[in-house]
Amino acid sequence: MIPYVLACLAIGFAVSCPLTGLLVRLGHRVGALDSAGSKGHVKVLRKVPNIGGVAIVWGFLAPLVAALLALSLMPDTILGLAPSAKPFAERLHSSLPTFWAIAGGAFVLHILGLVDDRRALGPFVKLGAQFGVAAVVTIVFDVQLLSALSKWFPGGEVVSVVITVLWIVLITNAMNFIDNMDGLSGGLGMIAALVLMTATIVNEQWFVSAAFALLAGSLLGFLVFNRPPAKIFMGDGGSLPLGFLLATLVARTTFVDTSDPDFALGTAWYGVFLPVAALAIPLYDIIAVSAVRLAKGKSPFVGGDEHFSHRLVHLGLSRPQAVGILWMLGAMTGISGIVLGRLPPWQAILVGMQLVLALVIVATLERAVHTARKPERTEGRSDGTR
Repeated sequence: MIPYVLACLAIGFAVSCPLTGLLVRLGHRVGALDSAGSKGHVKVLRKVPNIGGVAIVWGFLAPLVAALLALSLMPDTILGLAPSAKPFAERLHSSLPTFWAIAGGAFVLHILGLVDDRRALGPFVKLGAQFGVAAVVTIVFDVQLLSALSKWFPGGEVVSVVITVLWIVLITNAMNFIDNMDGLSGGLGMIAALVLMTATIVNEQWFVSAAFALLAGSLLGFLVFNRPPAKIFMGDGGSLPLGFLLATLVARTTFVDTSDPDFALGTAWYGVFLPVAALAIPLYDIIAVSAVRLAKGKSPFVGGDEHFSHRLVHLGLSRPQAVGILWMLGAMTGISGIVLGRLPPWQAILVGMQLVLALVIVATLERAVHTARKPERTEGRSDGTR
């Protein structure tokens, strides 16, 4: 099955890369360029198209929808072409409604983001839509992070639903917030998708791993044109569905199975922290930035230069160097989390300490900038500072 997963990686890239190139030219032709965003955002507009999210989303959705249709309409033919998938046929069939829901949710947020990129909708409109989509996917289609809670204590299912909805909205906004420099959100999203793809391959969750592979390949194709200096931005039409897809696909992944001592990702409860490790940098950024803005009496949704990427630039790094450092930090925290559930407690503590120390370094650098100089107005995000 691994060759099929890697084929999905190639397919995502093959759809996204040429489509992104076309969108660069189309964006300039129709004037779909970097926009001002909501009132109060601090940014310098650049004459760069901000419709790259179309390539990211459709590099993922087009192959996924084609696969879902094929598995729904002619499952025997598909399984005949991929005989190694036959032992997983029942699992694939039961997963189809959930993946249709995930695809639908990503499409809704994609359209919402595209509209916002042309005419700012305001943060609470977008936030309401995110909660609505997250609630539908979680409650109606049972996409839950901690469904085992229902077996542990009364009311556990309600707790699981609430945690999952909050998780989806948090990650959706985290990827949107960190889209503030060329290649940053796309690169961190690709790294997280590759880490989670590896974890699901180890766990033999083939449909989920194929979806992560499609997403990673689609982001890689986009990054060909989004790397510094960017020729195109993903916009909210890309960052919102990107965060949603990462969050919901994580919720479809099993990281711990306490009933199976040979479970690939482990039976220790702390294995559930793999997604936190894979997305540690975006999570840190949204929490730190929100805290700083609230301390200043500002709304967390009013863009500025409080992001860690901006502070690295204040320390004298170039923007590509700052992005590269954050990519490496994202890879370091993500890779260390893959084996978390299989480690003895004392080794898991060491991995946790490594993650915490990485974030302490980030916080220390941020503090150094804060105390050494007053905040300055910067160029802002690649497609609108968050």
